[in-house]
Amino acid sequence: MAAPRVLILRAPGTNCDEETAYAFQLAGAETERVHVNRLIENPALAARYQILCVPGGFSYGDDIAAGRILAGRMQRHLASMLQDFCGESENRLMLGICNGMQVLMRLGVLANGLPEENAATLTWNEHGRFEDRWVHLRVDPQTECVFLRDIQQMYLPMAHAEGRFVTASEEVRQQLQQQGRLALRYCDAAGQFGDQPSAFPVNPNGSEADVAGVCDATGRVFGLMPHPERHIDPTHHPYWTRRETQPASGEGLKMFQNAVEYFA
Repeated sequence: MAAPRVLILRAPGTNCDEETAYAFQLAGAETERVHVNRLIENPALAARYQILCVPGGFSYGDDIAAGRILAGRMQRHLASMLQDFCGESENRLMLGICNGMQVLMRLGVLANGLPEENAATLTWNEHGRFEDRWVHLRVDPQTECVFLRDIQQMYLPMAHAEGRFVTASEEVRQQLQQQGRLALRYCDAAGQFGDQPSAFPVNPNGSEADVAGVCDATGRVFGLMPHPERHIDPTHHPYWTRRETQPASGEGLKMFQNAVEYFA
């Protein structure tokens, strides 16, 4: 079967598009980095692709709020394309990484299907500053997220100032949790996380329920704040020189392989 094609969406300030494209290519996909202006001029281009990825960076300088301007442009000019990728009748995938997750949250495609308006969002880290560190992550065993199949734990870098996941109410959080949509959690080295935020630095931003990634109801649309594209080779691991044996790949690569294998 032909390799799936991935649209890596660029905007002014995006700076992780090349690394993300390379990760998808290692996983067996064909990729193309497309500027949002080009897509707005010709939305029909999106029909070429099976996967849409919004990578990390600081789109439009994170003016107003992280991801808000890019999300606004997509909502205004590319609403039909978003429906094509997010619709339950479609067999396509969408991924948002860091700034990309912020964009997907602003678009409302990760907390969709809930009765509350503005049911969840990402806001400033609890300690009020940019945080850059490696974090332990555990996949919620209830999730049906396509990107996280057969993954239990990961160790990935994160780097953001507005990554704290909050919900409009306890009821919203419970709904998302019961549906398996709080797909990825910050955890300690033993893989433990809880309903209450873990202490810093296990939970680096104060997210409710240690949430690091959220998927939609179908499991085909996923956003996460850590960067899987920054750990696709064993030598990306901060302690790789201390290992007696090296794994075949970095822990983030499996996510991209899952996306490709979905279309096999």
